[in-house]
Amino acid sequence: MTGRTTPPKRSDALVSPEWVAERLPEARSDDPTLRLVEVDLNTAFYDEGHIPGAVGLDWRSDLQHDRRRDVPSARTFADLLGAHGITEETTIVAYGDNANWFAAHCYWLLTYYGHDDVYLLDGGREHWVESDRPTTTETPSFTARTYEPAGPFEHVRAYREDVRRAIDDRTALVDVRLPEEFDGTVVAPPGMDEFAQRGGHVPGAVNVVWSANVASDGRFKSRTELEALYRDRGVTPDRSVVVYCRIGERSSLTWFVLSELLGYPSVRNYDGSWTEWGNLVGVPVETGRPGDSGGEGS
Repeated sequence: MTGRTTPPKRSDALVSPEWVAERLPEARSDDPTLRLVEVDLNTAFYDEGHIPGAVGLDWRSDLQHDRRRDVPSARTFADLLGAHGITEETTIVAYGDNANWFAAHCYWLLTYYGHDDVYLLDGGREHWVESDRPTTTETPSFTARTYEPAGPFEHVRAYREDVRRAIDDRTALVDVRLPEEFDGTVVAPPGMDEFAQRGGHVPGAVNVVWSANVASDGRFKSRTELEALYRDRGVTPDRSVVVYCRIGERSSLTWFVLSELLGYPSVRNYDGSWTEWGNLVGVPVETGRPGDSGGEGS
């Protein structure tokens, strides 16, 4: 599908817990001006207690297509948003578990479909709860609205063909998985049930683990720290960047850092990620770490 015109670059993308706390009455209102959205893989977290007024999204059932292993269609995604009282003008603040993995994927998906007024809650669900801020088990119900997506905007998304080309040009490939996944020792983190046939990484990729973006409290590191993290690995703003992980959610967090916090002009998330690349026939795969004896797989 041909991408549409690139929307203007965001100058900010994070809101603080204090900002959200001050606006809880607005978030709980049926008025669609502000909507808080908790996005989790384990929706039991939402049931245990969430920010008052927040609606809950299940990453598995709401933000991916089960049979195609793809993002939801524009119409499906629009209907999901509208059912929660969200319009094109709504300010959306997304947050969730795992230091905002899945919330970042929701943010990326909203950007893909052209929703500009979206933010991440710095620190996510865990920081909010550990700071003893208010939670509730009450599930809000908002008047359904009509939502018309503006996208897709393909400049934020990479496909397998883009990754093939990136191997041979100046595009920086950033693998955000664990070192054991990157070197091919394992094909997925412990406890995960979606696997690739081969372990390793895309040739030429650098390994910058997603967790290097956040501090111990789950909040993002300073701009200075983040700039140094990627500059030291050769991932600089003058290069196009493609980020990937296993299923596209951890890499969404790194996409968010590079694109939205650091303002890199060309960053794409390869949401097919290793589940696709590691199962493709005939594509190159490297194993081991730089300087190891590991090389291209068959």
